[in-house]
Amino acid sequence: MLISVIQSDLAWEDKLLNFSKLGRLIEPLNQKTDIVILPEMFNTGFSMNPDHLGESPEDETFNWMKNIALNGNFGVCGSYIIKEGNHFYNRWLFVSPENEIWYYNKRHLFSMGGEDKVFTPGNKRLVFTFRGVRISPFICYDLRFPVFSRNRNDTDLLIYAANWPESRSEVWKTLLRARAIENQCYTAGVNRTGTDGEGIKYCGDSMIINPLGVVIKSCNQNTECSITTEISLTALSEERAKFPVLGQSDDFMIKL
Repeated sequence: MLISVIQSDLAWEDKLLNFSKLGRLIEPLNQKTDIVILPEMFNTGFSMNPDHLGESPEDETFNWMKNIALNGNFGVCGSYIIKEGNHFYNRWLFVSPENEIWYYNKRHLFSMGGEDKVFTPGNKRLVFTFRGVRISPFICYDLRFPVFSRNRNDTDLLIYAANWPESRSEVWKTLLRARAIENQCYTAGVNRTGTDGEGIKYCGDSMIINPLGVVIKSCNQNTECSITTEISLTALSEERAKFPVLGQSDDFMIKL
């Protein structure tokens, strides 16, 4: 499977401009990849203004993603603000070219940024299969919580969509490699660049990591770009068979 990561400077609370910017970065990937991964809140930046920016589940951003997936013949994914009833969610959505849909609501809301004051946390972990690869998605702050990310012998690819500040870039890079190693999974981390409407700076550091914790492809800092690489289930199976740590993992249950 070929997976692609889009690293972009996100326009603050401007959906149409972000659709245009991201569309230009995505278009060269049409018919050339299997999955395109976008950052957290890719259409607005990390805004705590859900009353103004929240959408119903099948509104303008969903339709944009649906068209992107269909035109490119790949799955497209990323998070944005969804409103359901009286609740707002930071929701990661995956749309396939066949219009299959999977979603995950961010579990660990970033309290230091006030996210827990305006959003409702998710209450379940997602694992789904696309083109033969078992995928488990997470959003930004989730990266700091290894138990929630734990591979229960059901995942091949971990995805982390983020707006992770430049001031903590070493933490981002270290934790991504740790999650790949401890879970024996390919791991894709996608982050934005630029400065948001709150004055917070982001440098990117988007990357794809193999199950040994080796960065196999990465974006340059402070650069809008896309990266694509192949992940191999055969190589993954061989590595797990050679070094079967997952079979010796401690059993546990996650209380949600």
